[in-house]
Amino acid sequence: MLLGLASATVLGVDIVIPTGVSAAQPPPPPPALHDVKYTIFAEVPTFVEIYYRDVDPPNWADYSHNPYVYSPNVEANVGPDLQWNLDVQLTNPDQWAMVTATSGQGPATNVHCVLAVDGVVVKTHQGPKGALCSVRNW
Repeated sequence: MLLGLASATVLGVDIVIPTGVSAAQPPPPPPALHDVKYTIFAEVPTFVEIYYRDVDPPNWADYSHNPYVYSPNVEANVGPDLQWNLDVQLTNPDQWAMVTATSGQGPATNVHCVLAVDGVVVKTHQGPKGALCSVRNW
């Protein structure tokens, strides 16, 4: 008799299955990073000062408040057979990719820059004392 009672109790229980369960949504994927390659060289061996962008600033206001926080610089010897190269990853290279080099007050050395994004050269420039490569007009 107990077996029948237990059985009746189990059969009498309402089973509720939720139909509107919302699972936690995963965070959106991070923005795609683009491979950016900066190259500096000169037609005559020379010493240059180079500024470049290796991170995307969070916004224009932060960048314009202090651009040098987002534009580190290095000094390098370059020449026709001696290039300075740097590979970085940026989320928005159309906005932020930039490299510039200047040879200072010495003689003209025809400094060149090359900017490639995802393996495609998007900008080149050369000048007697310096060059600026950027997709964006500064």
